[in-house]
Amino acid sequence: MIRRLLGALAVAATATAVLGTTPAQAATTTFAGTVALSNCSGSVVKPAGTPDTAPAIVMSNGHCLESGMPRPGQVIVNRASSRSFSLLSADGRRSVGTLRAKKIVYGTMTDTDVSLYQVSTTYAQIKQQYGITALELSNAHPTDGVRMDVVSGYWKQIYSCTVNGFVHELRENGWVWKDSIRYTPDCQTIGGTSGSPIIETSTGKVIGVNNTRNEDGQRCTLNNPCEVDESGNVTVHQDTPYGQETYGIPACLTAASEIDLAKPGCSLPKPLAADIAA
Repeated sequence: MIRRLLGALAVAATATAVLGTTPAQAATTTFAGTVALSNCSGSVVKPAGTPDTAPAIVMSNGHCLESGMPRPGQVIVNRASSRSFSLLSADGRRSVGTLRAKKIVYGTMTDTDVSLYQVSTTYAQIKQQYGITALELSNAHPTDGVRMDVVSGYWKQIYSCTVNGFVHELRENGWVWKDSIRYTPDCQTIGGTSGSPIIETSTGKVIGVNNTRNEDGQRCTLNNPCEVDESGNVTVHQDTPYGQETYGIPACLTAASEIDLAKPGCSLPKPLAADIAA
């Protein structure tokens, strides 16, 4: 995870972006709605029913936060941020504009690995100024076996594969993520793809956020997540990539793109008293 993220910065200077992988895939998924961060990928996302007049939300990973990776158990809520995001054209060949964060409405690496930024531009303004419509966040649990695309704004590359089941607990260097999405090995994600939206190709909706891959076959170490089943059995799958489900996020966002962890149906981890005080 960290090594992959830092490796992306070193490789980026010489790498050539690959726009998609096959003609059929390129026809179903584009880069519209994706963004590039300084160290990761992300996307402009919108729960169904959120008004276009609301400030837009940019989603990435918790481990991509500019303040560094949250410690296990830490939840960040409503922290000021001025981070910038490069909004990509549909073909991924250029930036059509820059979005600027107002605050991190939510960020954690506990149970999931996600960051949600509220930007100073509304969904309507993004559509009017740049012709880009936000990606819709699915509010349904993803289904095993569906075709999916991991769309990296950082690399301007789309990785296509299939959901290959779900992991009771995914553990990496002290962090624990629950009900993670396992992909088939077709999606050989690399550093910089962290935070990419996982798009179900049949619907075009976001079902998850890409976050890690077991690189070296090690057990539960940094950049080498391990799987733990309900009985506590640990297995390691080298080169297997993973992402975190996002279907629970819409229930925690208000119509004004604010986080409300007390809303009925919201199951995202809540901050500890120490985090609220900070």
